[in-house]
Amino acid sequence: MSNDTSKPSNPLLVCEGLPPFDQIQPEQVRPAMTQLLTELEQELQTLESAVEPTWTGLVEPLEKLGDRLSWSWGIVGHLMGVKNSPELREAYEAVQPQVVEFINRFSQSQPIYGAYKQLQQSQDWSQLDPAQKRIVESAIRDAELSGVGLEGEAKDRFNEIQLELANLATQFSNHVLDATKAFNILLTNPAEVAGLPPSLLSLSAQAARAVGEKAANPEHGPWLMTLDIPCFGPFMQHSQRPDLREKLYRAYISRASEGEFDNTEIIDRILKLRKEEAKLLGFETYAEASLASKMAPTVSAVETLQEQLRQASYDQAKAELETLKTFAKEQGAEDGGDLKHWDVSFWAERQREAKFDITDEQLRPYFPLPQVLEGLFSLVNRLFGVTVTAADGKAPVWHEDVRYFQVANEQGEAIAHFYLDPYSRPAEKRGGAWMDECLGRAKFRHGNDIQTRLPVAYLICNQTPPVDGKPSLMTFREVETLFHEFGHGLQHMLTQVDYAGAAGINNVEWDAVELPSQFMENWCYDRQTLMGMAKHYETGEPLPEDYYQKLLAARTYMSGSAMLRQLHFGMVDIELHHNYQPGGSEQVKQVRDRIAQTTTVLPPLPEDSFLCSFGHIFAGGYSAGYYSYKWAEVLSADAFSAFEEAGLDNDDAVRDTGRRFRDTVLALGGSQHPMEVFKSFRGREPSTEALLRHSGLTI
Repeated sequence: MSNDTSKPSNPLLVCEGLPPFDQIQPEQVRPAMTQLLTELEQELQTLESAVEPTWTGLVEPLEKLGDRLSWSWGIVGHLMGVKNSPELREAYEAVQPQVVEFINRFSQSQPIYGAYKQLQQSQDWSQLDPAQKRIVESAIRDAELSGVGLEGEAKDRFNEIQLELANLATQFSNHVLDATKAFNILLTNPAEVAGLPPSLLSLSAQAARAVGEKAANPEHGPWLMTLDIPCFGPFMQHSQRPDLREKLYRAYISRASEGEFDNTEIIDRILKLRKEEAKLLGFETYAEASLASKMAPTVSAVETLQEQLRQASYDQAKAELETLKTFAKEQGAEDGGDLKHWDVSFWAERQREAKFDITDEQLRPYFPLPQVLEGLFSLVNRLFGVTVTAADGKAPVWHEDVRYFQVANEQGEAIAHFYLDPYSRPAEKRGGAWMDECLGRAKFRHGNDIQTRLPVAYLICNQTPPVDGKPSLMTFREVETLFHEFGHGLQHMLTQVDYAGAAGINNVEWDAVELPSQFMENWCYDRQTLMGMAKHYETGEPLPEDYYQKLLAARTYMSGSAMLRQLHFGMVDIELHHNYQPGGSEQVKQVRDRIAQTTTVLPPLPEDSFLCSFGHIFAGGYSAGYYSYKWAEVLSADAFSAFEEAGLDNDDAVRDTGRRFRDTVLALGGSQHPMEVFKSFRGREPSTEALLRHSGLTI
C-alpha cells in the first residue's frame, strides 16, 4: 500500500497480495519491521495532525495503516507457528518489543480516539450503516481497553505490562514446543510395541529414520515414540505395556514444568501482570476486563452455564469411570478396580471396541485425506453453493506439503482462497490445529478507484502424515478437526462485509467465533456427507453400512467425561483470572487441584503440571475465554438442529437452510452482534437443549 511503486527488495515490505514465502528469510525480519514501523509512525503522526472525524478521513486511512502492519507482522507470526527455527525466534523476539510499542501507541492515540468520539456525536453518524457504526463503537471500546484513558505513570506501567506479557507468551509457547520435542523413547524390542496399530508402527519407524536409524521399519523397528499427538494419542490407546504408557503419560503431563523449559514462574508472572493491567483499566479482575468485549454479559453468566453443564455431565462421567473399571477387571486387568491415569485411554478404547465393534484402525483406510477433502468440498457446495478447486502452484508456500485452493461462488467467480497445511511436523510446527487470516476481505480506495480484496485463509492441522507410500489415513477425530477448522475458514472466506474492521471473523465476539467451526463438526456424522467421502483408499469401496451405524452409536461414548474435561479447563481458566490472588496463600497448582475436586472423576496426579503447557490461555487468545468453546457449542448445536428440523435427507430443505446459514452466520461477520446474527438465522435465542441431546446428556 506504499506510495512507492517500485517493488521493495525486502519481501516482508511488499505489504499487499499473497506472501512471497519462497523469498522470505529470518534475517529479513529485523530490517523489514524496523523500516515498516518507522514509516507507520510517520503516517500515524501525519494522520493525527490533521485527523477528520469522518469515515473516509478517519476509519479508512486507519484500516490501511493497520493492514500494512498486520500483513508483515502476520507473516512472521504465521511462520513462527509453522516453520519455527532458532534464527526466526531470535529475529521475532528482537522486534516484538517495537511492534508492541507501536500497537500501544496506535491504540492509545488521543487524537484518533477523540475523532472516533466526535464521529459518533456528529451529524454524519446517522448516515453510517449498522456495520460502520459497530466498527466505530468497537474501536472506541478497544481503545479504552487498550489504555487510551490512562496518563502519566499509569500509562507507562500499562505499556510495560503489555510488552512483558507479549514476551512471556512467546517464551511460554517456545518452551512447550521445545519440551515436546526434547522427549522421546526409542523402542527396539517387538514386545515393547505389543498392541500398537500398523499406522503407529509406520509413523514411529519413520520418526526413527528421521533421527538417523536408517534401517528402521514398521515390522522390526526401531520405533521412536514422541509426545507429538499423532504418536502420543494412539500409543496411550493401544500400547499393552502399562509401564511404557506410564512413562509417556508422566512425561506428557509434566511438559515445560522443569529445567530450562519450565513455565511455572512464567504462569505466575502472567497472572500477576494481567490482574494489574485489569486494575489499571478500572476492572476488579482480568476476567471482567476480558468479558468487556465478549458475548457473555458477566462472569456469573459464564459460571452459571458452566455449572449447568457440569451438573449435567458429572454423574455420568463418574458412572462411565466405574463402568470402565468393571470392564477392565472383567478383562483380567491388574488392579482393574483402581485404574491409573495412563490406563484410562487404553481401557476406554478396548471397551469402545467391545461395545461398538469398531476401531480407529478399521476406519482409517476409509479416510484418506484426498477423499475427505473431496467430501468436505462436496458438502460446502451442497450447503452454501460454493465450489472449491485446487490452485496448487498459484501461490508460494512455506513447505512442500502445503496445498492452495480457490473458492468460487454460484456464478463461478473466485471469492476466496486458502492454504492447507495438514501434517504434523513436531520439529518446527506447534501442536494443535487453527485457522488464521492471511488476507481479509476489504474494499480499499486507491485514488478514485475502489478495489475489493478477496479473503485468503490459513488452515493448519497436525494430522498423521503420509507414511511408507500411503496417503495420510486419518483418524475420525482428525476428520472432525479438519471440518472444524474449515468452519472457521468459511466464516473468514464467505463474508459479505466489505469493511475490513468487520469482515469475516473480525469484530466477532471471541465466545461466538467457534460457532461455525463446531457447527461443521456435526456434518461428519451426516449420512450423505460421511458415506460420500468414506471410501477405502486401495479398493474405493464405500464405508460398510454396519461401520456407519457403529460410528453413530459410538458418538456419545464417554460423552460425560469429554464434556467434564472441557469444563475443567474452562473453570480453571475463569478461577485463575477472576478469584485467584497472585502472591497469596494458594498456589496456581492448588487452584487447579481444588477445581478438579468437582470437575474430574480421577483427580490429577500430584506432579500433573498441565497448566505449564496450556497454551490456549497463556500463549493464545483464550485467557479468561476458554469457556468460549462451550458457550459457542450451545449456539452451534442449536444451529445444526435447524437442519435436523428441516430434515437432513430433504435436499431442498438442507439447501435452503444452508443458504440461510451462509447469508447470516457466515456472511455477516462482525457487522452485527452475534446474538442478532444468531436470531436472524434461527428466529429465536439459543437453547442448551440441542447440545445436551447431541451429547447424550439431560439435566
